[in-house]
Amino acid sequence: MLEQLSWKVGGQQGEGVESTGETFAIALNRQGYYVYSFRHFSSRIKGGHSNDKVRVSLKQYRSIADYTDVLLAFDQESIDVNVQEVRQGGVVIADSKFNPTAPEHVRLFSIPLTKIAEECGSAIMKNMVSLGASACLLGLPINTFREVVEERFLRKGQRIVDQNMEAISRGFNYMRELGGADPQFALRPADGTRRLFMMGNEALGLGALAAGARVMPAYPITPASDVMEYLIKQFPKVGGVVVQTEDEIAAINMTIGAAYGGARAFTCTAGPGLSLMMEAIGLAGMTETPVVIIDTQRGGPSTGLPTKQEQSDMLAALFGTHGEIPKIVLNPATTEECFTVVGKAFNLAERYQCPVIIMTDLQLSLSKQTTEPLRLEDVVIDRGAVASEEDLAAAAGGEFPRYRLTDSGVSRRVFPGTKGGLHHVTGVEHMETGRPNETAGNRKQMMEKRMRKLQGVEIEDSVVRTGDESPDIAIVGIGSNIGAIAEAKEWLQRDGLKVAHVHIHAILPFPKRQLQAALSGAKQVVVVENNATAQLRHLMSFFGVDCPNAHSFLKYNGQAILPVEIYEFCKEMN
Repeated sequence: MLEQLSWKVGGQQGEGVESTGETFAIALNRQGYYVYSFRHFSSRIKGGHSNDKVRVSLKQYRSIADYTDVLLAFDQESIDVNVQEVRQGGVVIADSKFNPTAPEHVRLFSIPLTKIAEECGSAIMKNMVSLGASACLLGLPINTFREVVEERFLRKGQRIVDQNMEAISRGFNYMRELGGADPQFALRPADGTRRLFMMGNEALGLGALAAGARVMPAYPITPASDVMEYLIKQFPKVGGVVVQTEDEIAAINMTIGAAYGGARAFTCTAGPGLSLMMEAIGLAGMTETPVVIIDTQRGGPSTGLPTKQEQSDMLAALFGTHGEIPKIVLNPATTEECFTVVGKAFNLAERYQCPVIIMTDLQLSLSKQTTEPLRLEDVVIDRGAVASEEDLAAAAGGEFPRYRLTDSGVSRRVFPGTKGGLHHVTGVEHMETGRPNETAGNRKQMMEKRMRKLQGVEIEDSVVRTGDESPDIAIVGIGSNIGAIAEAKEWLQRDGLKVAHVHIHAILPFPKRQLQAALSGAKQVVVVENNATAQLRHLMSFFGVDCPNAHSFLKYNGQAILPVEIYEFCKEMN
């Protein structure tokens, strides 16, 4: 019996591919399996090939598999595009409607999915027929899907639920008659433990809620929109508000205004939106306003690949703002970390009174995966230096020194309308009370004050290292590549190599000391990233990490990095 399985459904976008994959994944997750689901889809509403690849296993993996065991095809294109990754002896389940053909290395089961669905009430239920056929092949009882079907359709009436369950049953029985109940594809039973199943964007939204965020101005953009859509439903329950703005420029300026007013406010965007926000990010730095921006990276430049994987915004996040301001950039790698990173970002933004950018990527943002229970106690709210009654009393009758020169570079904030807190705010250079002052001496003092905030600072746990000491190879990664690297590391270790996995969770302030220590003793270093110009590796060099033996593994075709690709790259080096 199998301890893990790679299952894939493909078809034209808009014909139920996503709902088929999601129903399958949720049902298996509720049986206690660990599930990782990655969706390939076009940047249009309907039409074009789409697929959803689901990895089901008894242990947690955070990447898709290198192969496919079972391909469920709604059209011939799905077979043509995906069959090369179906392993020898794997299975293709296809709709008889299009007279499917497949190469000899796979077993083809042609099933009249559409015809059976029509007999059950509607052709749209062909996805349910296909799920029944899959259940038969994998040795799963039909009722595996009942709970999910009821949740999706009971609001439409019991008759609709019954029709969908009949479609599943008919697909199961037809597959069994074809001899599809094959023990070699049967999944070993899971432990039945109920775990969360969510995408990174949902975890970010939930993390913002837990962190006390109550304002989210944003403009819809792939792959960030799910955060906004999630909080549109949740924020009103706690007195919060999501504002859909006319563009990203309005979104960041509204975020700055809300944060200046005392709210925990953030916005969420992707690469093109981050570019539009750059001028306003400079305003947040100059006015020392704590704001949080989430950038869900996608393929660029320009419109680029809106629905594909890439990690090419790193240099923009660090250096895109005109002028020089203190800034923090965080890089979560898992859904659990997406939940906690928002609270961490708000605490840092308010502690250092500067913009904080959270950088995810499309794979992390949109992949649905089994997630361990989230711990609310891991989210602690720290609002930083806020003016006390004594501070306000001292300024009574005059202007409050909002930008007072301090050794740390951090001055006490005061919220608008606070008695004794009168001060001026402007985007031009200013003195302690905020009034404009462009003299050379004042400029030097204020610039040094702002830049002092992060001097010598490295965010705790910016670098996490696992694996062997004095390794033959240290593999460095960022973001969603954590899963592919972890699996490749295991394979290389089985081959007798000593391997360390070094993952970076913050790139500004750049964790030079932590990273240098993590790479100490490594004979070779491989830096894994989804871009064409080795941005992470160049940052390592720019910030002075001594690593003359570094090599880059780059992938920039819009696809997720696979464990086997990293494994083969490292093997060729040795």
